[in-house]
Amino acid sequence: QLQLVESGGGLVQPGGSLRLSCTASGFTLDYYAVGWFRQAPGKEREGVSSISNSGGSTKYADSVKGRFTISRDNAKNMVYLQMNSLKPEDTGVYYCAAKWVGAYYAGTFFAASQFGSWGQGTQVTVSS
Repeated sequence: QLQLVESGGGLVQPGGSLRLSCTASGFTLDYYAVGWFRQAPGKEREGVSSISNSGGSTKYADSVKGRFTISRDNAKNMVYLQMNSLKPEDTGVYYCAAKWVGAYYAGTFFAASQFGSWGQGTQVTVSS
């Protein structure tokens, strides 16, 4: 059974850092592009970052460029989101999602509708 589990969320002060992890089970991530999304209360889910199957291509929302870094370790079946210089507006539930692309497609995706597998989310709260 294909499953994604996020971890690493929590409460952090503005300017602080968190590292989110997304662990896949039931399938190998090697053939999947992965995205991180977030949803704040009362707002729609938005794309934060995405990474290609090999990790060679990445994409970021303008609001997080220079502060967040996405990476992956296919040997461990994991994807990470390092979040630095956090702001209160980064608060929300963060989800990882996977889209099957095969072995040879090296692109990234940023629309939630393009991803077929989702985790349950992890809460990130940035507040003093």
